[in-house]
Amino acid sequence: MTTHQHAGKQARPEDIINVARLVTDYYQYSPDVNIVEQRVSFGTSGHRGSASNHSFNEHHILAICQAVAEYRFSQGYQGPLYLGKDTHALSEPAFASALAVLIANNVKLVIQADEGFTPTPVISRLIIEHNNQNSGQADGLIITPSHNPPADGGIKYNPPHGGPAAGKVTQVIEQRANEILANDLKEVRTIAYADAINSPELIKQDFASLYIEQLAQVIDMQAIAEAGVSIGVDPLGGSGIHYWPKIAEKYRLNIEVVNPVIDAAFAFMPLDKDGKIRMDCSSPYAMSGLIKLKERFDIAIGNDPDFDRHGIVCQSGGLMNPNHYLAVAINYLMTHRQWPNDAKVGKTLVSSSLIDRVAKALGKPVAEVPVGFKWFVDGLQQGKLAFAGEESAGASFLSKDGSCWTTDKDGFVLGLLAAEMLATTGKDPHQHYLALTDSLGEPHYARVEARANSQQKSILVNLQPNDITIDILAGERIEQVINHAPGNNAAIGGLKVTTKNGWFAARSSGTEDVYKIYAESFLGTAHLAQIIEQAKTLIRNLFDAKTKGE
Repeated sequence: MTTHQHAGKQARPEDIINVARLVTDYYQYSPDVNIVEQRVSFGTSGHRGSASNHSFNEHHILAICQAVAEYRFSQGYQGPLYLGKDTHALSEPAFASALAVLIANNVKLVIQADEGFTPTPVISRLIIEHNNQNSGQADGLIITPSHNPPADGGIKYNPPHGGPAAGKVTQVIEQRANEILANDLKEVRTIAYADAINSPELIKQDFASLYIEQLAQVIDMQAIAEAGVSIGVDPLGGSGIHYWPKIAEKYRLNIEVVNPVIDAAFAFMPLDKDGKIRMDCSSPYAMSGLIKLKERFDIAIGNDPDFDRHGIVCQSGGLMNPNHYLAVAINYLMTHRQWPNDAKVGKTLVSSSLIDRVAKALGKPVAEVPVGFKWFVDGLQQGKLAFAGEESAGASFLSKDGSCWTTDKDGFVLGLLAAEMLATTGKDPHQHYLALTDSLGEPHYARVEARANSQQKSILVNLQPNDITIDILAGERIEQVINHAPGNNAAIGGLKVTTKNGWFAARSSGTEDVYKIYAESFLGTAHLAQIIEQAKTLIRNLFDAKTKGE
């Protein structure tokens, strides 16, 4: 994809959404369940869409929340449901809709005391903490489309384990919600918002206090304070914006929030690579404002609107590639935490092989799973995964005592870990990365997309290893072809082909008419380009052959 001419520059008036119109569309438009794009659809992280496209409207939220209420009743969950929201424009009306349905269904609902914003990892921590100490199973809903553009809305369900719901759970909720939509919402129980917000069934709690109080269980906050590490934070207008000053006060940290603005239009954002406003803290274009300030701070941190992702800016090297930081974080944690020796390193199969090389050098086992943080939940909950990370800048890891911290991605702790790393070793993450690549090799990584219709996407999902008949990829002998992840034997929705110094994975997109190729080489950018081109040709030929019935 070519870079937009305004990428990295301040959003222009024509780039900024009309928030009032968007919210009006949320209430005025209704979906047509006969149109696939307007149905409830849970991807790797909940249902997402835009009100103006009839894919995220009040009808969707009413149906989803009714389906969740029915599901948790069928499972016998008698604990509270923690409801959070981020700062997207559609999150506020969706929060009101959700609250009215859940209270009407006699769900014991808990929200932030001031009806403010709540980061995803905080909801995960609240669920885990409640279920560790109380009978009755708590769960949660987070209203967020993550880093998606300002016009989008989203909602995701976290069951009692505290992490993203597994496919078998979301399928039940998705199917029931679409049945409710098809029946014109006749089965939805709801009450007026004014009655819901004043209901005795509604509990208001200061979510931030518990989470911030417990941060010292997972990060060496004392080391950061004593070293005087200067930390710059750009929350990108997200839900954790008010947490950072409280963290600084609690632990006496030198933190400056360089952008304290909350704006549902996110008009302050630099444009992303494609010229859209997108709060992607791993993008050098979206993070260009913070990168310019890197000389002012020892470590700078960015987060997406629901704070489940992290962006790390080092004074010595700028914004870190997410894969590079994951490898560094794993190497540091495995040498600075007293965790069980058999606790594994969790990675998605499209994350860098540098992680595998780090783990091998440390003698640590690796669990490689398909794309989606839901695959890490059980391992984190049981303490079998010491660290779990994915290539899209999302990760979590165990508390210092080896207990579960969160089963969802946590942008706070990954950011603070970078400061701890500098405080305890005297080197920032970029300097640690250079040391790793000096001994283990330097990876070159890319992700590209190509058009694919529904038939081609179906072909890709059903490909078998023996469909790959070539022996050589980009000049190296193919060592492995898989269509199931070795860490849990789950289908990956495509294929991964590996050689000694490179690999590619091809996956079908669940929401767009494209497929994605992820690739990596330890032999340089020219070798990486060769892998990608050969992968494109290979997949194209397979599409042609399968379409013709060969």
